[in-house]
Amino acid sequence: MHIVITGANRGIGQALADRYRAQGHDVTGTARVSSAQLVLDVTDPKQQAAIAQGLAGRPVDLLICNAGVYLDKGHDIDGFPADMWAQSFATNVTGVFLTVQALLPNLRAAQGKVVILSSQMASHTRAPGGSYIYRASKAAALNLGRNLATDLRADGISVGIYHPGWVQTDMGGTQAEITVDQATDGLLCRFESLSLATTGCFETWDGQPHDY
Repeated sequence: MHIVITGANRGIGQALADRYRAQGHDVTGTARVSSAQLVLDVTDPKQQAAIAQGLAGRPVDLLICNAGVYLDKGHDIDGFPADMWAQSFATNVTGVFLTVQALLPNLRAAQGKVVILSSQMASHTRAPGGSYIYRASKAAALNLGRNLATDLRADGISVGIYHPGWVQTDMGGTQAEITVDQATDGLLCRFESLSLATTGCFETWDGQPHDY
């Protein structure tokens, strides 16, 4: 398979890239840093166009939209400036759409799969307060994925949205519940089982249906 992963330079994205490469798959990893296999700021339409041009003619079997930010972590209600909202939505929502849009010809060629890493914090049934920007952006990413699943079904492209767990990464922190390896193991199984029969699903890393 040819697999494209955004935000593949650390955390879950890097672990997924390493695991797929170890299995013998062709992995294209992107990140904003200059050391990345392919440099891509998902918020930048020009860079998206360059990636699309660079991958022209190469079918994409699996697109993993992993790049994301959690800029408002630890802020209180007085600490959510407008530019933080704009930056977060640009990456966590617009960036997902721009990536899918840019690689749509490649996905159509393979009748591939699109995976969006959202969060349990996207669920409207979980409202403990705080993290307003991150919660709202991940809820929007969930909604985006559900609607993409409807529109891309006719192309044979399935779309899954997943909560990767509270993972021990730079974003999740050292007190998180599961390791990167545990999250990766579970997500690999979820991505493999994704199909048109389950398109639009919102599931946890360990296969449990999640409340919307």
